[in-house]
Amino acid sequence: MPPASPGGLAPSTGGDSLTLMRLFHAPGSPYARIARMAVIELGIEDRVTVVEATLRDPASVLLPHNPVGRVPALVLDDGTTLTETTPVLMMLDSLVEPARRLLPGPEAPRALAAYGRVLGMIDGIAVWNRELRRPEHERSPGVIALETQRTARVADALERDVAAGGFAVRDAGFFALVSAFGYCERRHTAFVWRQGRPALTALFDAAQALGSVARTVPPAGMGSAAPAA
Repeated sequence: MPPASPGGLAPSTGGDSLTLMRLFHAPGSPYARIARMAVIELGIEDRVTVVEATLRDPASVLLPHNPVGRVPALVLDDGTTLTETTPVLMMLDSLVEPARRLLPGPEAPRALAAYGRVLGMIDGIAVWNRELRRPEHERSPGVIALETQRTARVADALERDVAAGGFAVRDAGFFALVSAFGYCERRHTAFVWRQGRPALTALFDAAQALGSVARTVPPAGMGSAAPAA
């Protein structure tokens, strides 16, 4: 019998008994969407039960497992709960053979850098979006300006990356990118990201045909179409 890995899971060998996990998500979260797409892409829906949870809710089903109250949160069969996108992807990847894994490793530094760049952009968009959801008199113009500039700067860099052939592999960076701009498309329409970015637009539009993408489209709206200034 193979030794247990950290968290109580035996490595997947293709013939071991199924390990059931629960992935908590919120439909509007771009971070959780990356994990949800990963479950579908990796073909492990029989091993991971996806559970919708409310956020910023003291009665949320998520809180007994993850007091941080963030998604994605992956509850293992022994009760251990992993939080944040990258650790969750690491555990999901462990359920399949190495050749099928989505998260780049140190042997692929450019792909790992691309993934990190997109996560950083999502962080900035989340801050920008949160400010726009505040009553107008409570918003910070400085924060909005900073995150507007940061997001546009990263999107321009991603446009250059895609135009040069980047993000051609369906790995974690690819799905993070789809999730980031899908969030802007549906929930953060203050950022008109398609303008002047034809390579990104083409990649994003082509990705919509993938089952994992089509099945995880976030709901529209969240008060995020407010003007950025």
